[in-house]
Amino acid sequence: MSPRTNDSPRGSGGQEAPRPAEAPEASKAPAAPEAPEASRASSAAADAPRSPSTAERVDALRRFAAAVRRGRGLHGASCAVLLAVAMTAGAVAVGGDGRDAARAAPGVSRAVGADVLVRGDLDTAIRSLQAHVRAQSRDFGAWAALGLAQVERARTDGDPSRYARAERALARSLALRPGNDQALAGQAALAAARHDFAAALDHADRALERNPYSERALCSRIDALVELGRYMEAGRAATVADRRRPGVPVFTRYAYVRELRGDVPAARRVLHRALDSAAGPADVAYVATALGNLERGQGRYGAALRHYARALAADDAYLPALEGRARAQAADGDRAGAITTLEQVVARSPLPGPLVALGELYEDRNAPGDRAKAREQYALVDAWTALARAGGVDVDLDTALAAADHGDTAEALRAARAEWNRRRTVHTADALAWALHRAGRSAEALPYARRATATGYRDAAFLHHRGMIEKATGHDRAARASLTAALELNPGFSPLGASAARAALKDLEAAR
Repeated sequence: MSPRTNDSPRGSGGQEAPRPAEAPEASKAPAAPEAPEASRASSAAADAPRSPSTAERVDALRRFAAAVRRGRGLHGASCAVLLAVAMTAGAVAVGGDGRDAARAAPGVSRAVGADVLVRGDLDTAIRSLQAHVRAQSRDFGAWAALGLAQVERARTDGDPSRYARAERALARSLALRPGNDQALAGQAALAAARHDFAAALDHADRALERNPYSERALCSRIDALVELGRYMEAGRAATVADRRRPGVPVFTRYAYVRELRGDVPAARRVLHRALDSAAGPADVAYVATALGNLERGQGRYGAALRHYARALAADDAYLPALEGRARAQAADGDRAGAITTLEQVVARSPLPGPLVALGELYEDRNAPGDRAKAREQYALVDAWTALARAGGVDVDLDTALAAADHGDTAEALRAARAEWNRRRTVHTADALAWALHRAGRSAEALPYARRATATGYRDAAFLHHRGMIEKATGHDRAARASLTAALELNPGFSPLGASAARAALKDLEAAR
């Protein structure tokens, strides 16, 4: 794969590929719709209350988490009321946990792209599109663009109610123009955001039947295949996408597929080329963060911090870069700096990954009050899980990862099994292995731990889990090799995990 920077993707015949239709400008007004149509459009476009502030969302989630901690005795009606209040305040939705960030799972850096943003921001785009469809309610392309913008905004502002709004907008687009590729691609993005990757693949394939050059559908297809564990097919899909629509969204996905196959040098080269071709601050922040995550996973903390600095220079509010910087700071020994940065992150977006990372840093520091602070972070994960599920998001992988170490091991195992039955990836294999081990079923866990490391993907947490499972099953030599590999690859992969790995190695050496 040789990423290209031309702006005119061409098909095999040398013809310029068609581009997705741009979001219509308000000035391109067709004939005014009849009144009932306009009324329905106005209602659909403005069916949500005022978007709450970040502080309101976080405060609502914290109040809900406090009720979760106190309230095993809460009546069902009371829980429902609290949940409704938190949802109204803009509950947190899925946006990727820390392990998503660590593995550089490619979201869409320009997830709404030039066709929606026109180099603007999401809030402005959504307001503009809402105004446009109120005035021109039969513009199917604008409805599709609005649905896609709502999907991406849900990722960034943590409001799962936006998924329902996105679904209605996309359905409206398809009602106006059945089978249009923009809305089908939007449905693929929505299904992926809800972690329904089988549906995402189906919608992407249908969109590509209509428009083989749809960048969004091409990217969603790669994402779905990756998240279904179909890595060889994902590699072929990335090659096709690169040929049809080369650019940052495709390059970053190609890099991740290479990383999953263990080819880190190729992933690094592709990401550097993607960064060279990044045209605006959003792309620079996205690709530089992906590079930072890649280098951090390889234990190259100085390089990772430089990439995060570049991302934050492009966008000083880019949360994935802030989270990545905090994790690199912690791994590099700057625990105080990591805690400060993660506190900023969870104050704006309390998602499972940074919440667990912050809780573990509190536990590791163990200053007065830190244990209580750590418990609060883990309780927030439980609250987030409930709220995300209410928003239609499948969160079993997040539940399994957090609960195995910091919650109910029976719930962790239930969630991990459910996720494994849906999709068989290296990440679900690792989650199931660790949940089984934590539930005292290490012999059952070992085949899954081996499967998690079978593709060549190198992740220190996976190696740590495998080593601990090997130790528990009496495979001492293999355990020493796995735990040593974890610490050599990324010695600061987790404040608690790395410490546990070192302690286990010490025990193994003493037993020789």
